[in-house]
Amino acid sequence: MIAQPGHTIRFFSLAITVLSLAACGSNPAAPPAAKQPSSGQVVTRAERTTAGDRAAAVALEQVGVPYRYGGSTPSGFDCSGLVQYSYTRAGVRVPRTTGQLWSASDPVGRGELRAGDLLFFSIEGKMSHVGVYLGEQRFVHAPQSGRKVSVASLNSPFYRTAFIRAGRPY
Repeated sequence: MIAQPGHTIRFFSLAITVLSLAACGSNPAAPPAAKQPSSGQVVTRAERTTAGDRAAAVALEQVGVPYRYGGSTPSGFDCSGLVQYSYTRAGVRVPRTTGQLWSASDPVGRGELRAGDLLFFSIEGKMSHVGVYLGEQRFVHAPQSGRKVSVASLNSPFYRTAFIRAGRPY
């Protein structure tokens, strides 16, 4: 059977994506220097990867780690500890608490979300929860005591109602 050209392109695109995500979490990398390629210059994968992409990959690697109030290490995370850990491993310093993260991020419209953007939620009437956007309306977060770091959907009834805004760390 002869491979369809579209199938081959999708296969290689998927392979490149998987390889780039695997490489992102293996070593904390310094943020790439902002650089505009000149005509004919090849841009490497590392130059195309943003700090948000790297932070999202690190956060995703923590799925299954138990929730721990005040936790900011792979032995246990609370929501803002997961964000700080993920961004630190991605080479970017961000504040520790949810309120500080809110203040240190530029608002982003829901239609402009990118991997690594922070999602802020109101729980029991106050802004008190943050997660890291992964793409395709999914995010990773450390939900609450007795649970583990997990992936959730912005489209779920609970999070759709609790969502306040997104922010991009600056």
